[in-house]
Amino acid sequence: MADRGASAMSLPEDWPAHPDPILALNGMGTFDWDLDTGLFHMDAQAYQVFDLLPEEFDGRPRSLAVRVPPPEAARLDAVVARAIKDGSENYGTYFRIRRRDGTPRWTHTQGYIRRDDTGRPRRVVGIVRDATGELADSAARSLRAAHDEAFRQQTNIVQIVSAALAHARTVRDVIDVLKDTHGIRRLGATSLVMGLVEASRIRLVAEAPVGSFVPASQVNRIDEPYPMSEVVRTLLPRFIESPEEFAEGYPVLWPHLTGLHITSAAYLPLIAQARPIGAMGLLYADRRGFSAEERAVLVALGSSIAQSLQRAMLYEQEKDLAQGLQQAMLPRTIPSVRGADIAVRYRAATAGGTLGRDIGGDWYDLIPLPGGRVGAVIGDVQGHDTHAAAVMGQLRIVLRAYAAEGHTPATVMARASVFLHELDTDRFATCLYAEADLSTGVVQAVRAGHIDPLIRHSDGTCSRVPVEGGLPLGLSAEFSRLEYPVSTLELDPGHTLLLCTDGLVEKPGADLDDGMRRLTALVTDGPDDVRALADRLIQLAEERGGDDDVALLLLRRRAPEAARAGGRLQQHVAPGDPEALTHARHMIRAAVRRWGAGERADEIELAADELITNALMHTEGSAIVTLRAIDDGERRLRIEVEDSSSALPRRREAGEDGVSGRGLLLVDRLADAWGVEARGGGKAVWCEFRPDG
Repeated sequence: MADRGASAMSLPEDWPAHPDPILALNGMGTFDWDLDTGLFHMDAQAYQVFDLLPEEFDGRPRSLAVRVPPPEAARLDAVVARAIKDGSENYGTYFRIRRRDGTPRWTHTQGYIRRDDTGRPRRVVGIVRDATGELADSAARSLRAAHDEAFRQQTNIVQIVSAALAHARTVRDVIDVLKDTHGIRRLGATSLVMGLVEASRIRLVAEAPVGSFVPASQVNRIDEPYPMSEVVRTLLPRFIESPEEFAEGYPVLWPHLTGLHITSAAYLPLIAQARPIGAMGLLYADRRGFSAEERAVLVALGSSIAQSLQRAMLYEQEKDLAQGLQQAMLPRTIPSVRGADIAVRYRAATAGGTLGRDIGGDWYDLIPLPGGRVGAVIGDVQGHDTHAAAVMGQLRIVLRAYAAEGHTPATVMARASVFLHELDTDRFATCLYAEADLSTGVVQAVRAGHIDPLIRHSDGTCSRVPVEGGLPLGLSAEFSRLEYPVSTLELDPGHTLLLCTDGLVEKPGADLDDGMRRLTALVTDGPDDVRALADRLIQLAEERGGDDDVALLLLRRRAPEAARAGGRLQQHVAPGDPEALTHARHMIRAAVRRWGAGERADEIELAADELITNALMHTEGSAIVTLRAIDDGERRLRIEVEDSSSALPRRREAGEDGVSGRGLLLVDRLADAWGVEARGGGKAVWCEFRPDG
């Protein structure tokens, strides 16, 4: 029994009605239902009929559901609604209740509809009584059997369709359930049509079987003379019981249906939270008219479908919002990296339809770094909700900033942990950060509670690479254990580094090591191309399902286009140590000649000497001199001089008698390119030469 009106409205002065005491003597309870406020008053005898105590009833018709089964309530509502709509003064019907001890009882009700001067219904005053005894004779038993059968059919149909709809997560799922041929046959209908309300229009979203229904248009206005438009406007079902009634009531639509031999139809408003979200039509070719039980079945079915549709719409809206937030937090694009092939993938969780749970804190990132290096990040913030995604976005940005500033991998991880701890959130995060020098293949990796990486070798074999680890981000700062040991890996040309989150590995109830072995086997058997391999791994994750999201990053080091001698040399030069400075100059001279740049040896040695001298003269502390031979399609030599000062060098003209100031001018003239890069607490000044230039 549906509630009507709002309780804030005032009650009539003569409410509730005072029944004749003789009614109680005959076992008749009375009720007074104020339609404006929705309040439903019962006397003491009525409480006995429903087997309720006064304190168990809050004055709302829906609260009688503890005694009136849903199919019976739907049928009773349909009787009352029809009487109100038809202008009747009264109604009467039998219905079943279930008493406190579970026994079913027949009940009879008769109501009188009181209207105001305009004909608007304001109150329903009536009686209820136990009718089990009067239905005990043979004629009544037949009637009761018919009611029992109708009740069984109602329950069966509603339960079957509702059970199927319970698994529907999206609007398309709901439509597929209803379009199923067996579903239509259960309802006894020849065809089905459904439309959803969009602004002031109804858009057709389903018809079944396909081609069985030809609407006048795919989109109709709510004010147009169509049955679906009518039920959306009035919020009342429309039962059309004959072709003549159809042709007379809807002359615009009827010509489109004559070829389908339609004899009757039922159009139901789909109402959720007191507003229409759509309409459904069931068309029949072998029947005329609808009994009260059949109407009740369809009304109850329409209510179930409306609830499923609303749930699906909310789910899709929440999913779109969550996925939009997730995509906004992940990198928009992954930069191309010279000397490497990159593939990244993300798969959202499937949390069984739970709103807000199809999003998590998994992320990946690729950070171009100076000197041909690149930082690869994979991480997972605790939780599966929008808060986890928001924390992930902030953590990804600061970790990227720390890496771009030139901090060492261990410092990057420690600072990110402190940031997360100070973010005033209860979330922690696991993370793995790998800094790869693509010119040499050296990879420095740090791990914060995350799973180990994998390396796929050029022959296709794959192995798990143990990386020493520290506590997850946030926890290490909380417990003042910010030490993150660095592990050094070798990535030869043709080798692929694989970083992933545990959603790709873990299965409920399964061991993590078993999951890593399964993943290793999958990578070994997968395609060589990193993009195809990433697609294959994500496809397998989709097929497996699961309630955890997955982030995946693959980095394959390419072989140089032309094999040239190359490498990396480094020398530490302390201030006031002429021997170290001499060794650095000898190292540069020997390496330049060995690497085939002898024709520019003097220029390279002079530029390097100027950079080293500037670092020792204008900063406090030592200098680190690094010489790299880079061959990634464009062969060049790179000199880096790193110091602990963040002050940037200035290129300035020397005076006529000046003995300083010409260093950077000289480097600018000699080198093909030069610049300055941040390196943690200091900087590195670099210059490059093309030996063939």
